[in-house]
Amino acid sequence: MTTARAGAATYPGTLALTALAPLVWGSTYAVTTEFLPPDRPLFTALMRALPAGLLLLAATRVLPRGTWLWRAGVLGLLNIGAFFPLMFLAAYRLPGGVAAVLGAAQPLFALGLAALLLGEKPTAHKVSAGVIGLFGVALVVLKATAALDTAGVLAGLAGAVSMGAGTVLTKRWGRPEGVGPLTMAGWQLAAGGLLLLPVALLLEGAPPALDGRAIGGYLYLGILGTIAAYALWFRGLTRMQAGSAALLGLLSPISAAVIGWLALGQSLTPIQVLGIFIALGGTVLGQLGATEQSRRAEPVATTKPVPSQVARPRSPSDEPSPAR
Repeated sequence: MTTARAGAATYPGTLALTALAPLVWGSTYAVTTEFLPPDRPLFTALMRALPAGLLLLAATRVLPRGTWLWRAGVLGLLNIGAFFPLMFLAAYRLPGGVAAVLGAAQPLFALGLAALLLGEKPTAHKVSAGVIGLFGVALVVLKATAALDTAGVLAGLAGAVSMGAGTVLTKRWGRPEGVGPLTMAGWQLAAGGLLLLPVALLLEGAPPALDGRAIGGYLYLGILGTIAAYALWFRGLTRMQAGSAALLGLLSPISAAVIGWLALGQSLTPIQVLGIFIALGGTVLGQLGATEQSRRAEPVATTKPVPSQVARPRSPSDEPSPAR
């Protein structure tokens, strides 16, 4: 009884903190268009991932070993190394509205993968939430004059599948005991950034010259949009069902629309405002019944620590060194 009450009390806080991640990610479009060099999707993805990953590795001083070497690589590829450039490629090749709608399909992919890999039944209200949210996002960002580009559409869909698969596998594998969300974020960001490095150099050449605005934009994306946001996201995935967490991704295009209205002077029509409320309704619908499920799921089943899984540097203390 005590555990159940504790789960009920902590779930709203977990939900609120996890929701901050997609809300922050919604600012990526405004920062990219207003501060960063144009037409450099791979370099932008690299700058968002690799410095943040190396900084977290240096701060946490915990390296993956054993099965976590390949798991960190797979998750880094899905959540970072493939998703980042696919997302930016779709944004460059498609109108922003089309790219956002394709990204908003990610919760539906995640629901299907969660059913296959986690045994999470895709309940009617969750599927309905995904469809309703997708419709709401379409009302907010999609224009009748939007043009379609085959490569952009494929990139947008592939990015949604990549992030959906990464979300589900992150939930399935959990994390080694004593390894915190910042450490997990560091593993994945470093792995994804290292995978991006040769591709970016090969396809885009030398880095462009950066002015103060660009440096500020990359610092924002790296610290708030990547380190802080992904730490909150991975923390949430250990406490929520994968499908419920994925539906929070609908907040990202809504956040982008609101930021465009507040910061960039973009107008919002009555239809767009209606779409915002519909998308928010889909997000809320996707969380119904999740409190009870989370009580049964917390704490997440993490792998037992074994000597081959986590490498820690020698120190006078035998204490584990998770993120701090």
